Amino acid sequence: MIFALIRGTPARDIMNDKTKAYLALIYICIAWGTTYLLIKIGVEAYPAAFLFAGVRQVLAGLILFGIGLATNKNRDYSRKNILRQAFVGFLLLTCGNGLVTWSEKHIPSGIAALICSLMPIFAVVFTLSGPGKEKINPLIATGLILGVVGVGFIVKDEISFQSQTMYLYGIIGTLIATCTWAFGSVKNKKYPTPANPMFNSGLQLLFGGLFMLLISPAVDDYTGIWVWKTDGMVSLALLIVFGSVIAYAAYIFALRTLPVGITTLYAYVNPLVAVLMGYFFYSEELNLDTAIAFFTIITGVYLVNAGYRRQQRPQAPTQIQAQPAGDA
Repeated sequence: MIFALIRGTPARDIMNDKTKAYLALIYICIAWGTTYLLIKIGVEAYPAAFLFAGVRQVLAGLILFGIGLATNKNRDYSRKNILRQAFVGFLLLTCGNGLVTWSEKHIPSGIAALICSLMPIFAVVFTLSGPGKEKINPLIATGLILGVVGVGFIVKDEISFQSQTMYLYGIIGTLIATCTWAFGSVKNKKYPTPANPMFNSGLQLLFGGLFMLLISPAVDDYTGIWVWKTDGMVSLALLIVFGSVIAYAAYIFALRTLPVGITTLYAYVNPLVAVLMGYFFYSEELNLDTAIAFFTIITGVYLVNAGYRRQQRPQAPTQIQAQPAGDA
């Protein structure tokens, strides 16, 4: 079902495909909400975060690339396309996913998810800062302010404590990761290609993972790492299969079948799933500040997207997020 988009869909199956797309969207909401907890478990077992994330994305990239080769002949081996996918992979995976994985060594998985939910805000900001007629309107401005306030609620109790230095580094790392993911998504939208999406997605994952493996020796500490740790291996396998391969394919299928505004609803659900998963299964703290931050950030994201859609109303619908925003 998930890979139906590669083969093309007859018109008579549109209603059926919409049902499948909604099921795919529900899967994305759950799967990408749980990846934050799985990453937390993974880096507890394997503190070499970039190595852990690099192995995950390389293996997932090889699987998706293989699916693209096996199911569709529409492939683009040109030097321009390869370099573009490598660049997007560096922004989305190496900087985005790599920094989130590293940051989760120092901050709770639910907090990482809340910060990552700011991605649509950054995507709109990058889009509006480029050439074009779009400008910041009151809805967008209000949403941006609420996003900043939400992050403030996350860090306000830690700023004054020197012992929380690594916590603040984790917050900063996640914010940088969210920015690079947003910038990579905007850039990827500007790189239209006739190649099948599994082929290009596989390249992005593969290059992003390879760059992380190259960076790993400079930033990771391999002291005391033991490969065969059950929790670490299980989390890695789940992240590869359910968090990267199936979820990536499900996102592409939903994006091709449903309106963009519907598909990106997962960005509002993922943080809630991540916070609840961390609370119930990893004993992460869930306090009033976290709840206020959640509602403030989600409201800010909604207002920014609403303001952007209002600007786009006279024109053809514009897809800001060409890549999954919530895949940690």
